[in-house]
Amino acid sequence: MGRDKALLPCRGATLLEHVAGLVEAAAGSVSLVGPRERYHRFGYSIVSDESPDRGPLGGIETALRHTDSDWNLIVACDMPALPADFLRLLLDEAEIAGCECLVPVSPAGVEPLCAVYHRQCRPSIGEALHRGVLKVHEAVAGLRARYWEVAETAWFLNVNTPEDWAHYCATCAGLACRRR
Repeated sequence: MGRDKALLPCRGATLLEHVAGLVEAAAGSVSLVGPRERYHRFGYSIVSDESPDRGPLGGIETALRHTDSDWNLIVACDMPALPADFLRLLLDEAEIAGCECLVPVSPAGVEPLCAVYHRQCRPSIGEALHRGVLKVHEAVAGLRARYWEVAETAWFLNVNTPEDWAHYCATCAGLACRRR
């Protein structure tokens, strides 16, 4: 992207605030994993990423290390199209699914960066990191995961490039999603 995606303008706020608002509506609270000095102004609880060079899997492990909740809705900050009611349903389903991790599977593939992880997953994820595993789907394969079929692909759009961002903004032009 060439800049911090979390700070992109989205729907009258930043991408971080928009996605955090969806998570908060679904789960009741939000904690961010990232640099405190960059995100403190948003007023959310912040946990410094203990493995910043380990990608999203390191962030998931950090979140699970510092949670007080059994079930944790983990959502990447670059997925602005997720509906809060879907996130709530995902969390509710995880609590009754009898698994360690509930991962949506859309027609586009497995979505481990919008999933629910039980905090008991942390040791397994930590061991995967220790073995050099950095791909989230590889670490999830070592868990008692349940894969949940979801028909909608657009919800899981993530914005990784300026082109992705332009495409997303074009689809929500009436929602004050614009470039700064």
